[in-house]
Amino acid sequence: MSSDGDRPPPGSRTRRHRSLGRMLPFLVMALTVTVDLLTPQRERFDRFLAAVPALAAVSWSARGTVVIGLIAMAMRAVLSVSRGEPLVPDLLLNEAVLAAVTAVAAWASRLRERYERDLREVTAIADVVQRVVLRPLPARLGPVGLDLLYVAAAAKARIGGDFYEAVRVPGAVRLMLGDVQGKGLGAVETASVLLGSYRAAVDQAPDLAALADRLEEGLGRYGAWAPDSDAAERFATVVLVEIPDHGDVVRLLSCGHPAPLLQHGREVAPVAFADPSLPVNLSGLLPARHHIEEVPFAPGDRLLMFTDGVSETRDASGTFYPLEERMRGWLTEPGSRIPDLLHTDLAAYGTGHLDDDVAALLVERLPRPAAAPAPRP
Repeated sequence: MSSDGDRPPPGSRTRRHRSLGRMLPFLVMALTVTVDLLTPQRERFDRFLAAVPALAAVSWSARGTVVIGLIAMAMRAVLSVSRGEPLVPDLLLNEAVLAAVTAVAAWASRLRERYERDLREVTAIADVVQRVVLRPLPARLGPVGLDLLYVAAAAKARIGGDFYEAVRVPGAVRLMLGDVQGKGLGAVETASVLLGSYRAAVDQAPDLAALADRLEEGLGRYGAWAPDSDAAERFATVVLVEIPDHGDVVRLLSCGHPAPLLQHGREVAPVAFADPSLPVNLSGLLPARHHIEEVPFAPGDRLLMFTDGVSETRDASGTFYPLEERMRGWLTEPGSRIPDLLHTDLAAYGTGHLDDDVAALLVERLPRPAAAPAPRP
């Protein structure tokens, strides 16, 4: 699976920023008092204390904001007394203003806490949904190694219109990678329907052609059950893969999906599909026919399945991402490094951000274990 490499995890950066935010009100208080005491009396820097409770509201609880505001009020009172200001009206007026700022800041802090609590709950639910709909893949499944890159285009989203699955069936490993037309919740709904159909049929379908038919039937049934659903109107491109335990081959079926790249030794080339099928939910336009390709896939060979979020990423001049060229440059990289390299390179190539969902699954035929020596007679 894709890892963060040597980069610090996002949670550690968030904790550092939060710690700095909690320290900031006290730094402003200390700086304000120091400057006010070191400058002539006609220079009034104690007014900056009004910013202290506002800064506290960003990181502190409502109660903590009130306490920090009271400390700022006490400091302002001390500075005013040391300056010899009259109690009325100067000191009372200044304290009233600071008290009002503290009250508003405490209210804002309470609203922030409520929003953060709701966000944590929604994020927890999204994490559960992701684990159910898009389950994490193991690093190894039968005779193959798996390394995944998955990035949803929507900010903070866990799931997009791209989907994947890998299942161990008797005598083989079957994989699916797909891309639903469009974006948003409708695309996620369609992806979940196709994943459900795949999981229900993957160990029962006699071959990839029958499995592709089950995907078509599943989406058709869902459209009949929920005719008003956006999923009934969408289509999806899918590539299905079967890697038998015995025999150095891989079988592939494409339903309008970009051809995977096959690395054999130092050669990298897309798999040639002589007769690809139509995307799922479009097969009604023509009679259904599925042609399965079988190509060599020996130990050490790698197959990169990807969605058009990878191949159609453009640079500032509109040039498509040179995926095949990049894969030739990563021939000696371990499979576990490819997702991070691809993600970093895609973001840099696409002017610093990705506009579409991205999914890429690197599949490697692992070396066979050495045969145990025969026992001596």
